[in-house]
Amino acid sequence: MIKEAIGGFCMALADSVPGVSGGTVAFIMGFYDQFIGSVHDLAFGKMEDKKKAIAYLIKLGIGWIIGMGLAVVILSALFESHIYVVSSLFIGFIAGAIPLIIREERDGFKQFGKGILFLILGIVLVAGITWLNGRAGTSSMDLSHFQLGNAIKLFFIGMIAISAMFLPGISGSTLLLIFGVYIPVISAIRAVLGLQLSYVPNLIFFGLGIVAGACSVVKIIKVCLERFRPQTLYCIVGMMVGSFYAIVMGPTTLEEAQAPLAFSSFHWIAGIIGLALVLGMQFVKEKGKKA
Repeated sequence: MIKEAIGGFCMALADSVPGVSGGTVAFIMGFYDQFIGSVHDLAFGKMEDKKKAIAYLIKLGIGWIIGMGLAVVILSALFESHIYVVSSLFIGFIAGAIPLIIREERDGFKQFGKGILFLILGIVLVAGITWLNGRAGTSSMDLSHFQLGNAIKLFFIGMIAISAMFLPGISGSTLLLIFGVYIPVISAIRAVLGLQLSYVPNLIFFGLGIVAGACSVVKIIKVCLERFRPQTLYCIVGMMVGSFYAIVMGPTTLEEAQAPLAFSSFHWIAGIIGLALVLGMQFVKEKGKKA
């Protein structure tokens, strides 16, 4: 119970901040396959498999809810006031995660010929969406008032963003940042926790999109990992590389836009802490295997 809750807690912290996905944390901590398999069994498995999946996901979910609640209360303000520190932290995290994933899946990454195009595809996908979003501009979405157009947009954004949670690559929060709804969604959740119920209708549509996306994408991911693992792994690493650009451009998406992250604004201590965090997770994983 405690082990699964800690895993869910760490996933929530990653999911709440642009740059790192809960899937990355699950992969590093060694429960990624069980996580994907449980979600798949919940949606498509037999009744006995569903019961096992529910039991596991409830344990994971308790930790996730606690972690997300703490993150929402703290990080929305932190992201606005210390954007460069947070961005530097997660650049360090991703920089440490990429070589660990390659090390864990060395057999798949040896098949360079099968994966190089998918590596490029992953980079272009994330960097391209980030660039297009910057060209289109980012208007702040007011979620305190229900509008059907915004609700439908939130539904599809939720579908897309949740897919990132299942991949150890670009995070769902990064996608929310790319689509310009990260701060509105985080602020809305924090407002609901403060009993401001006018935000609830829009968040319901967002939640329905998450459920729909989770049910559809987990099947695709499972098939890709089973039948096209080298290509999928290279695409995942490509998305992680591309997310560096998304994080660098993150400050430009704030309501009061700031300059992109640069060497002069990069916080090296925060970057080192991010690197240390991912190495610490790997150490805990290795100790668990030995135990």
